[in-house]
Amino acid sequence: MHHDELTLAVLRKSQTIHSQPLLAKELGCSVGKVNYILKALIEKGLIKVQNFANSKQKKNYTYLLTQEGIAQKIKLTEKFIERKKREYEELQKELELMQQGGINDTQYNNNNWRKV
Repeated sequence: MHHDELTLAVLRKSQTIHSQPLLAKELGCSVGKVNYILKALIEKGLIKVQNFANSKQKKNYTYLLTQEGIAQKIKLTEKFIERKKREYEELQKELELMQQGGINDTQYNNNNWRKV
């Protein structure tokens, strides 16, 4: 997963998942990576962290987006959507070429496509 995509996923999921192991499992990455990203987001002032006062497990936290965090989440979401639109357009072009009679080796090489 691209770093910006993982950061966006942490920003999105951290408000509903209150334990780093569960967040890591949901995102399909290591707890260390989630911890690293959360610490960076906290240092940048994008997330505030609070301990659950009444929790029996003191490892559970509440992660709150700050105003800057909300703005960053919007920015990353826009970048993600733009990247996915470009990918879609490239796939659409590839599909059209394939439907018109196939793609030869030169077209694969020129477009950095791989034969599967």
